[in-house]
Amino acid sequence: MSGIEIIGNGCAKSDCSQELALMSRVEIEKAAAFHRSFPQYAETPLVRLDGLASRLGVKGIYIKDESHRFGLNAFKVLGGSYAIARHIAKLVGCDVSELPYGRLISQEIREKVGQITFFTATDGNHGRGIAWAANRLGQKSVVFMPKGSSPIRLANIRAEGAEASIIEGNYDDAVRLAASESAKVPGSIVVQDTAWEGYREIPGWIMQGYGTMASEARKQLAAYGAMPTHLFIQAGVGSLAGAVLGFFADAYGDKCPAVTVVEPNAAKCLFESAKAGDYRVVGGEMRTIMAGLACGEPNPISWSILKNHASFFATCPDWVSARGMRMLAVPLRGDTTVISGESGAVGLGLLSYLTSNGDYKELREMLGLDKNSVVLLFSTEGNTDPEKFRDIVWDGDFASI
Repeated sequence: MSGIEIIGNGCAKSDCSQELALMSRVEIEKAAAFHRSFPQYAETPLVRLDGLASRLGVKGIYIKDESHRFGLNAFKVLGGSYAIARHIAKLVGCDVSELPYGRLISQEIREKVGQITFFTATDGNHGRGIAWAANRLGQKSVVFMPKGSSPIRLANIRAEGAEASIIEGNYDDAVRLAASESAKVPGSIVVQDTAWEGYREIPGWIMQGYGTMASEARKQLAAYGAMPTHLFIQAGVGSLAGAVLGFFADAYGDKCPAVTVVEPNAAKCLFESAKAGDYRVVGGEMRTIMAGLACGEPNPISWSILKNHASFFATCPDWVSARGMRMLAVPLRGDTTVISGESGAVGLGLLSYLTSNGDYKELREMLGLDKNSVVLLFSTEGNTDPEKFRDIVWDGDFASI
């Protein structure tokens, strides 16, 4: 057996207008304008893979390459930096539109807000983004990473000036630890992309920050003259997936692409929630090479959007992600190379297997994948762990089906 499972979304619908309002084009443009004020800002590429599309029997494949984001090799900084800016804007009593990057890092703002310590939990990319932003603000950051986290990712976070450590528990344990430790430090704040009772504002801001990436992709697709029919989007707690789908639901309306939410087998909290028709949590160590997706507790804000608007939920073994990494790193003649990490390549890995394996005809038909399909993917990270990347791409780790 391949270990791949896909189900249609049979969840009962509910009112998610409040959550969708977070991801409206008006709100996302505010976040995008903030990000454009960074001197490091540049749109990340939307790569068109015509050769691969032809080989897989679809009309088009487009993948957003976030390995170029702010020199940090991942998209996560978009959410953390915007949430920090929104928090500081609230402290000083202004709108975030009045806090472009130059003013945000100014001595004037530092004197107004005083000392802030930003606490967070991460597998690597989010924590590095928080540390990077805090460093530029002249503030402190404390980062907790789950057991099994990459030492290289830990070193990268510490290089940005953060106090960072790997704990014995899983990702969700790290989130709880960040919250409990922050409660002991006056003037500190937790910057996390998952929500819980009494903690919804900051996760919503983080999702809006992620919306910058979706907004860029929409404009770039339009420049190609392309309209996506399908979107494969990976998920951990689901904040990225909910942010992208929420924005597209507003931007495309009735023409919103069919969205498949993709998770690792070891951490399929959204899949299990969709299967049960209600919010579910999974536990354990959640061992997977897709470290950024190793989360057991869905973000309730995102879950509200996904259960109402996602089309399908999929769960995959690690070899699916490894397959996607190799395909992107060694493209067909004429296609552009994309250096994608373990959490960034699973969508392409799944698409390639569904379209090239004769046993999956029924699943292809269920998803509506055919010669007229235009597929959008997000490679959310580059080789954030270079040694592991080489083990997979060069040496063939996780190649078995």
